[in-house]
Amino acid sequence: MHRRLLAAFALAAGLVGALLAPTAAQAQNRFWLVNESGRTILEAYVSSSRVSGWGPDILGTSVLPAGQRVWVTPNFSDCVLDVRVTYQGGGEETRMQVNACSLSTIAFRGGAPMPGAGAGAGAQVSPGRAVAGNPSFNFVNGTGVVIREIYVSLSSDSNWGPDRLGANVLQPGQQLGVSLPATGVCTVDMRVVYMDGRAQERRQVETCSIANFVWR
Repeated sequence: MHRRLLAAFALAAGLVGALLAPTAAQAQNRFWLVNESGRTILEAYVSSSRVSGWGPDILGTSVLPAGQRVWVTPNFSDCVLDVRVTYQGGGEETRMQVNACSLSTIAFRGGAPMPGAGAGAGAQVSPGRAVAGNPSFNFVNGTGVVIREIYVSLSSDSNWGPDRLGANVLQPGQQLGVSLPATGVCTVDMRVVYMDGRAQERRQVETCSIANFVWR
């Protein structure tokens, strides 16, 4: 009888442990967020790539100084996630659709991924923008739908100019390098057309202080 009670207790304990134990994905999508930029990171956001919102700043009232790192434990089990940081003095950097279950570190170096490079760990990065008044940036599709046309012009221009995608489209999570003349104008107007024909516009967006602009 005593042996049966012990066996029953062990089975119950095992079931409780199974219920409380994290899933494999929850245990694997944790990572070190490393600041290799030389600047202080003021805010950091981590969200599943499936959702459109960033959620709260994971640093809270703290900051992440240059050369430091923070252990990130997402409150969701998805492996594929988006990460965004903002820097002291202005500017931000974004990694889209990173498979956190296949890595242990996501490093930010203060620059934008090279146009056409993957957004995950190992993507090549270029130095931060050094020329003041340069409105060029990377346009990142942060929506969940395909964009078929993108128009970007300086706010001082009187027309949109050509579709920057040409015969291509921009899938969710992909990015497009937008080159603009450094004329001293730092605000741009943007217009996108989705595959279903819907169009959206943003006016007077300041881009001289940012590397990436995430369209949501």
